[in-house]
Amino acid sequence: MTSQQNLIVRDREILSGIPVFAGTRVPVKTLFDYLEHNYPLDEFLDDFPTVDRSHALAVLELMKEKLLEQTYESAA
Repeated sequence: MTSQQNLIVRDREILSGIPVFAGTRVPVKTLFDYLEHNYPLDEFLDDFPTVDRSHALAVLELMKEKLLEQTYESAA
C-alpha cells in the first residue's frame, strides 16, 4: 500500500462518502480521534481489526507528508 488511492477510499456508497481505510468501513477520522484522546494505536487496532498496523501507519505517514507539504508551500 503506497499510493493514497490504496490507503483511503471516499465513495458515496460507503458511509455517505466519509473517507475510510481502503477495504474497510472504518473512517480515517476515527484513528485521529483515538490518538487525539491519547489512546494508543494498539487500542485502535484492537477495536478495528479490519485495519492492520501497516495500513494505519501508512495513513499516518501520508497525513504527515501532506501536512509538511502544506507547511513548506506556505513558507515559500
